[in-house]
Amino acid sequence: MPIFTDTVGLLALWNETDQWHQAAKAAFARLNPKETPLTTTTFVLLECGNAAARTPFRDEVDRLREQLELAGTLVRPTEDDWQRAWTAYRQGEAGQAGIVDQVSFVVMRRLGLTLAFTNDRHFQAAGFRTLF
Repeated sequence: MPIFTDTVGLLALWNETDQWHQAAKAAFARLNPKETPLTTTTFVLLECGNAAARTPFRDEVDRLREQLELAGTLVRPTEDDWQRAWTAYRQGEAGQAGIVDQVSFVVMRRLGLTLAFTNDRHFQAAGFRTLF
């Protein structure tokens, strides 16, 4: 089953000065992408692209996008995902998580995913298991 990658996890992995870099790096090293492919949404990649725009790991975002697109594991949220996420956002679900996280949760549930490469507490509040 694929592992969902979140912005917090990806940025921590790429940014050596991030407080969670070592934990993210260790968690990522334990993954075997051939057995457990990575997946994420276009929204998460947009969030990563914005955060990395003026950093040395800008190219990492684009490489990941290419890899996920080639593998067919880059998810474009549906209209239903979008509407459900806004409902959850309005209701303050998952510890008042942001809208990109809410979209991630809806997509993860739709795809039956339970593991997320992140340490974002909102994923735990939404009932998912984080990998670091």
